[in-house]
Amino acid sequence: MTNPLVPNDIDLHDLLSTAQTIAVVGHSDNPGRTSYQIAGYLRAVGYTIYPVNPTVSVIDGQPSYPSLAAVAAPIDIVNVFRRSEFVDGIVTEAIAVGAKAIWTQLGVIDEAALQRAQDTGLHVVMNRCIKVEHVRLGV
Repeated sequence: MTNPLVPNDIDLHDLLSTAQTIAVVGHSDNPGRTSYQIAGYLRAVGYTIYPVNPTVSVIDGQPSYPSLAAVAAPIDIVNVFRRSEFVDGIVTEAIAVGAKAIWTQLGVIDEAALQRAQDTGLHVVMNRCIKVEHVRLGV
């Protein structure tokens, strides 16, 4: 992938069209929250979603995991709905579990952590809404 702040459409389309599993870090159990709504959209379009939120045990009847390490399945994309100061730790977890990509939502930026992710081979998309890009690219 190219610059995570300005990824090209071909890279984004390839990532979104080949991914099957998405771990949503910071997935809320509140239907009014953006993370809940976007995770619901991603489920509706066919992705397998793994909620990652240590403060919630179940979201819509599905187990919520306390960390990425607790997810027993391979993770294609780690979609981050946490504040920027938490990205470094999430990148460390994503690398440890062998995730293929890390995607931070709008306003979530930690260039050093995401550069570290890129340096270890993860695809990185930063400061973009995964739903907006999915719709825009017609995936």
